[in-house]
Amino acid sequence: MKIIYNKIIPFGKQFYAINLFGILFAKGPCNKITINHESIHTAQIKELGYIFFYIIYLMEWLVRIIQYRGYVRGYENISFEREAYSNQYNLQYLKKRKRYSFVKYLKKRQ
Repeated sequence: MKIIYNKIIPFGKQFYAINLFGILFAKGPCNKITINHESIHTAQIKELGYIFFYIIYLMEWLVRIIQYRGYVRGYENISFEREAYSNQYNLQYLKKRKRYSFVKYLKKRQ
């Protein structure tokens, strides 16, 4: 994964890194956990196709904002993010990950 360090992308103070079309933009050095998290997103992007991934991501975020009554909680509950956060510490996850694994994270948390 290509990493581009800059002070502009991602926008906002609360975000440190963002994966855009398989390229990681970061405001500073990334540890193995961050790289693994973003690599999981790259696998998701490749499965769905670049544009389709972002369309689904945005649509699900809008639904989750309403469902969880907030932007941050909505973001935290997007299926793609739930899969990535749940497995970011398992550095072997991508080697055993099955295609479309994010689907099992679509179910609403209790």
